[in-house]
Amino acid sequence: MITVVGMGAGTPPAEDVAAGAELVVGGRRHLDAVRLPRGAERIVLGALAPALDTVAEYVAEQRRVVVLASGDPGFFGIVRVLAERFGPRRLDVRPGVSSVAAAFARAGLPWDDAVVASAHGRDLRTAVNLCRAHPKVAVLTGPGAGPAELGAALGDGPRVLVVASALGSAEERVERVTPAEAAVRDWGAAVSVVLCLDEARALGPVRTIAGPRPGRAGRALSAGPAGHDPRGEPARSATASGPDGRAGRREPDEWAGWALDEAEFTHRDSMITKFEVRALALARLGPRPGDLVWDVGAGSGSVAVECARLGAAVTAVEKTPDGVERVRANAAAHGVDVRVVQGAAPTALSDLGEDPDAVFVGGGGRELPAIVAGCARRARRTVVVAMAALDRVPAARQALLDAGLECDGVLLQSSRLAPLPGDVTRLAATNPVFLLWGVRPHSRTEGVAP
Repeated sequence: MITVVGMGAGTPPAEDVAAGAELVVGGRRHLDAVRLPRGAERIVLGALAPALDTVAEYVAEQRRVVVLASGDPGFFGIVRVLAERFGPRRLDVRPGVSSVAAAFARAGLPWDDAVVASAHGRDLRTAVNLCRAHPKVAVLTGPGAGPAELGAALGDGPRVLVVASALGSAEERVERVTPAEAAVRDWGAAVSVVLCLDEARALGPVRTIAGPRPGRAGRALSAGPAGHDPRGEPARSATASGPDGRAGRREPDEWAGWALDEAEFTHRDSMITKFEVRALALARLGPRPGDLVWDVGAGSGSVAVECARLGAAVTAVEKTPDGVERVRANAAAHGVDVRVVQGAAPTALSDLGEDPDAVFVGGGGRELPAIVAGCARRARRTVVVAMAALDRVPAARQALLDAGLECDGVLLQSSRLAPLPGDVTRLAATNPVFLLWGVRPHSRTEGVAP
């Protein structure tokens, strides 16, 4: 049997936690904190593979092993590795308080609506994009992926970082800083976890299911307080009005679907990606938590909003001032974060920062080939292009191919049910739309690290 004991983060170890063990494995500070049995072998964890091999020898001889770990070892911890190697039935897990639970406790906040990401030994960009998209995120840090790197990547925005260091020890520190302040600090190696909060919405409503709500990832970065209840949450039924005066009622709490009807967005003269086209575009974009998606030529921002509702961080590019305000209004009404950049592509693409996972191109006119080419060079996974003009299809397709993407596409033609006098129904045809998509070949097998 392998006994796995969680320590630290406010969980004082029992003095006899290693009693009867013939092998005790753990970090140096954990080993120093317990009384080791006389004659027991001690392994200070460094490289994991040699330690596991030694554990295997003891297990084969039915000798007792104790593994000491931080907090809850079943939460992004060593239990996974041990269960894979030795099987869950050989484990006796005694969890402590996880660093995430302890950090939220220090901050005085519930965390049933939080997103938790590990950046320890992983690409930081996933955690950064989650912080951009969600109002309450806990990031487990590691070398090269600490508060300074996280703050530098986030830059300006309505977020506060709560940096919790050495939780449960005499040296414990919990500090609130802006991302800019975090970026210029040397935090050392004692950081346990970083909370990234939009403080206006950090105290959410009562929950039934843990995790982020569909359609409630956040709000537009520049949206005002209209439509928010006194706690800062988007109101249960918010009204958004665009520059053209159109308004719509939103109840994002109740929506778990996608490819929303056009009536759920403010738009100008029906200039919006129709829901049939949007459904396939979203399927090909594949937005998910931890992704960064660009919506270029955003118009009403319907694609941007839907990608954000599915958990991705989103940047929308729109050249007209009234279009920018329309995107912001739609994002606020649906309770999601969308970064809106005013500018004309392809020039504006150079100001968008890091490369996206997926890009939707919904406008462009004569500049479309250059826009598609610029997006295709930078997209990590997919570019999706929607076009109504037949003449622009060959150039857009060639731009995807020239960037090394595998290209496919369809012509979408749909007819919707429409009422006629006499309680009868006809079919009303919508305008045909070409949808092309290019996929980077390696992304089919490699994907993006979770």
